[in-house]
Amino acid sequence: MTRDEAIAILNLKREEAIVRILALAEKAEKYDRLSGQASPTTPSGMTPVYLKPSHKKRKKPPGRGKGHPGAARRRPPRIDQYQEHPLDHCPQCQTSLGKPLDSYKRYIEDLPPVQSTVTEHTLYRYWCSRCKKMVSATLTDALPNAMIGLRLVVLTAWLHYLIGVSVNNLVKTISVFSSLKITAGGLTQAWKKLAFLLEPLYEEIGQRVSQSAVLSADETGWRLNGITHWLWGFATSTFCYYRITQSRASPVVQEVLGRFFRGILICDFWGAYNKIGALAKQRCFYHLFTELVKVDQHNTSLGWKTFRKKLSRLLKDAIRLSEKRNQLRPKVYQRLKQRLDRRLDQFLADSYQDRDAKRLLKRLRRHQRELFTFLEYEGVSPYNNHAEQQMRSPVLTRKVSQQNRSDDGAKTQSILMTLFRSAQLQGHNPVEIILSTAKEALAARSTDEILNCQLILFSKS
Repeated sequence: MTRDEAIAILNLKREEAIVRILALAEKAEKYDRLSGQASPTTPSGMTPVYLKPSHKKRKKPPGRGKGHPGAARRRPPRIDQYQEHPLDHCPQCQTSLGKPLDSYKRYIEDLPPVQSTVTEHTLYRYWCSRCKKMVSATLTDALPNAMIGLRLVVLTAWLHYLIGVSVNNLVKTISVFSSLKITAGGLTQAWKKLAFLLEPLYEEIGQRVSQSAVLSADETGWRLNGITHWLWGFATSTFCYYRITQSRASPVVQEVLGRFFRGILICDFWGAYNKIGALAKQRCFYHLFTELVKVDQHNTSLGWKTFRKKLSRLLKDAIRLSEKRNQLRPKVYQRLKQRLDRRLDQFLADSYQDRDAKRLLKRLRRHQRELFTFLEYEGVSPYNNHAEQQMRSPVLTRKVSQQNRSDDGAKTQSILMTLFRSAQLQGHNPVEIILSTAKEALAARSTDEILNCQLILFSKS
């Protein structure tokens, strides 16, 4: 709009001018939604969906390549029933048939109709002359004062907290597949009691994570009663520890890992990880590559292209050298690594006039000693992919559930997600391992006994 057009609108009658201004404001708002671009530093979870670019098409067609050996379902290890299917007449023309010429076998696996089992438990009470009180046997098939079986509680908790099935859909599923009637409130209260029972194990996993040799960390947005919170994930090869907090700042990292982490921390460039010390840190290359792609969408200057090309080539050369570590002699590998270090020093010493290049160069200079850590230590990845994978399931879950409505619900979410995910990382059946763990916890009489019996199940570390 020109100045003369704006003056013409102001010279109109009051009501007519208001209508014209509102129409222009609506057009401007629509234009901002269509053409607006998020800042390169904005986290993905805080960027509106309509501002995110569409996914690119696959470079390769899906499925296995040509010549790859086929795959088929294996024959079942056991056969429970046998059925034969002879024919007396042809199913098309009803002609009488004689003896069969040959036969073939098919194996079909299916689930029988589910029928809930009701068990009446009779518990006898006795007077203990030493303890001076009434005692009875410990029931491990259900939580205290509960009529819902422990197996059902653990199974539904796994479906909700790890698979992402909503509570209402769980209630519908149970009512369809069995005659058992249950309410959403009954399920959530049972999960809360289960989490309280297994909380000592949750805290122990947190201790093990803080003492690990290599640790990946990440965080994502979460909602607690409609208020923005953050879900933190700290993952090793065998454990994953979740925590939901209102803060996304460094005190959360210090509370979990301490002021000094004695291992190698793999993380992105979020400032909360800068406030703690560590034996070494590895910053995620994927976040760097993603940022380069974001800047490419709005910056096509020659200075940026030069900066981008040098940085991308340097990072890719470091990744290729890491992949060839076992193929090179130690002296050759060290010489090539020192050459990369000199290239990095020279790259960071250069100056650029482009605004985006200056911003990224400032970040790289701050984390210079945390870029090539994966070249010094084996088993360290230049990507934070492991932590991202552990956050994928909660991210999908938050789309179908309303996250949490209370602090107790958030704590229950953290505990049960931690236990199920850790069991899965160790190759256990999550439902069976947590079920047996919960039964042992019910039979234990103290926290020490709970830890002693439970940690056997998570002895791999």
